Amino acid sequence: MRSPRIIRRKGRAGLRRGIFLIPSLFTVANIFCGFFSAVESSRGRMELAALFVLFATVADILDGRIARLTGASSSFGEVFDSLADVVSFGMAPALLVFHWGLWQTPRAGIAVSFLILVAVAIRLARFTSSPHDLHDFAGLPSPAGAGAIALFVLVSPSPVKHPGFIPVVGVFAVCLALLMVSNLPYRSFKDVDLRRRWPAPTIFVIALAFSLITLTPHVLSLMAAIYILSAPVTVLTKRLRRRPVAAPPAEHRLDQENHAEDPDH
Repeated sequence: MRSPRIIRRKGRAGLRRGIFLIPSLFTVANIFCGFFSAVESSRGRMELAALFVLFATVADILDGRIARLTGASSSFGEVFDSLADVVSFGMAPALLVFHWGLWQTPRAGIAVSFLILVAVAIRLARFTSSPHDLHDFAGLPSPAGAGAIALFVLVSPSPVKHPGFIPVVGVFAVCLALLMVSNLPYRSFKDVDLRRRWPAPTIFVIALAFSLITLTPHVLSLMAAIYILSAPVTVLTKRLRRRPVAAPPAEHRLDQENHAEDPDH
């Protein structure tokens, strides 16, 4: 007959294996949402395709959070998550933006959509191979870029037919690709400790945010725009503050000194 001590040890080992499985399940859900979004965009269901990109974003956030909270982070999980993100935040939004807004210009549309896919792959390869900063990301995170495309589509889910709006979609997609491969610092929010005690009004603020999003989806689009523009605005503001004030020319300084010494003035 086995001793209770051995049984408890096996129970902890089984729980440990289960904890490592949970983040991987969310990663699988992430891949499923990205794949389903690609299928739906090819079938012309743009609204459903955009929603599944957003669902993939939620699954990706929960994947990382659960792994950190449970101490289940591993090199396998990190690589698996990066491969999943290439599908959900690279291939899926690239197909979505092509079938929605760039289908009337096939060659240019394929080129722009391909840039999104390559930018996401570069962004994730750089993130996986370099040390991570707990506070900031280097470049726009791929879920944020994919989410911005999805929200852009949800504003008007019908495929773009006006020729004048096609360049707007193309420029928007190229700008997102450039931001993803840039070195601009974007807040990661990984340093937010969810296990510590928070003030009670925090729950009300979260409920208010959900209420506003339910009232009008444009609130979520506004939040995404603020986040995307936060890094460029921050860097530009810091550079303007550091710019030294130009000294007045030497002749101008001499004229001022002579003017001060002249008693008639």
